[in-house]
Amino acid sequence: MTAAPAHLAGNFAPVAQELTAHELPVTGAIPPELSGWYLRNGPNPHDAASGHWFFGDGMVHGVRLEGGRATSYRNRWVRTPTFTRGARVYDELGNRDLTAGVANTHVVRHAGRILALVETSFPCELDLRAGRELDTLGPYDFGGRLNTPMTAHPKTCPITGELHFFGYGGLTPPYLTYHRADAGGELTVSRPIDVPGHTMMHDFHLTESHVVFMDLPVVFDLELAMSGGGMPYTWNPSYGARLGILRRDDPYGEVRWLPIDPCYVFHALNAHDESDANGDRIVLHVVRYPHWGGGKNFDRSRPALWRWTVDLTAGKVTEEQLDDRPCEFPRIDDRLAGQPVTHGHVTVASPPGGGEVPGELLRYDLRTGSVARHAFGPGRIPAEAAFAPADSRPGGPGWLLTYVYDAATDTSDLVILDADDLAAPPTAVIHLPQRVPYGFHGNWLPDVA
Repeated sequence: MTAAPAHLAGNFAPVAQELTAHELPVTGAIPPELSGWYLRNGPNPHDAASGHWFFGDGMVHGVRLEGGRATSYRNRWVRTPTFTRGARVYDELGNRDLTAGVANTHVVRHAGRILALVETSFPCELDLRAGRELDTLGPYDFGGRLNTPMTAHPKTCPITGELHFFGYGGLTPPYLTYHRADAGGELTVSRPIDVPGHTMMHDFHLTESHVVFMDLPVVFDLELAMSGGGMPYTWNPSYGARLGILRRDDPYGEVRWLPIDPCYVFHALNAHDESDANGDRIVLHVVRYPHWGGGKNFDRSRPALWRWTVDLTAGKVTEEQLDDRPCEFPRIDDRLAGQPVTHGHVTVASPPGGGEVPGELLRYDLRTGSVARHAFGPGRIPAEAAFAPADSRPGGPGWLLTYVYDAATDTSDLVILDADDLAAPPTAVIHLPQRVPYGFHGNWLPDVA
């Protein structure tokens, strides 16, 4: 029997059942302040096969917390047209269907809508009404106004409530389009941005005054795409690498491009503006890869936390590595997105096909450089950790929520950690009724009045 590829083996293997379970067992005490849903998306191919970890059908796993209890768990496939009828992003004639896709990368809330995201396609709206939690409502295109895919990493401005995002790709220009939706969910800005090629632009940056795009040398390869040989992108450092800076108050204005060293970035931690007597700057924190290997061997390319400082007055970027520990999935208190933050959180774990890396969460103090850590113990591997606030003060106390897989028992838990005392034992461990495969991104969605 042929062994399963790494992205379909162990805890990368899909689960076959959609479950609903109530009154989950808990070790410890769930903070009574937490009332809402923890949702996380990830690939879970319904036919138990896919050519790459990134390609599996989306499945959202959710835990409901209320009154100090874990009242329910649900997992549901995102029933996109690709899932229900096999629709393809491109047909045999090269026509693009933006409703198709696997919606497997992120799940966010904006203007009262829950959106499952993948960067090749439109969002897919999910239900959170009682009794219908995580049911699929269908593709969402902002009332017909959206005409490109939507990134899986939109940014919500905590000051204006606007949702900033972009769409990339396509076989012809424009390869990049910037979008903005207001706090009520109406799409108000869609403008093409001129870039020389179709690169894999997974994330971007938002500050109070700027949007910053990363045009990096992971370039679409049509021959590879036609062959069906996995990710249709190749590392091409001759393409160059640069940051594109757009003022938020002039969304149709000039994009200023500044070169950086060739690299790749899947995920940004945060960005903010700075000004003093020496000029104006943008400070960006990213998990930076020195190169990209087709989505394989992540550990060998040593992704680590870096700081880029854009000197807007001098027109140059200073690049500085902050740590050498390999990490991914950077997160902050999202109520401070685009503002100066003190703390950022990252996950340390074994990647697909990688070696045994101890499972940890790290909490960086971005002002002092100190690092706190939580080690989960042998064989316990955490996923991305979302921040859940304890009160209404942005940057104040709160908890980190993450799914943790236990290899010894082949089970998963939702673990709640005190963000201000990361080394302490978990505040609560919620024992789930089935394994949660390794996945990508999610959020704590507190109840809203």
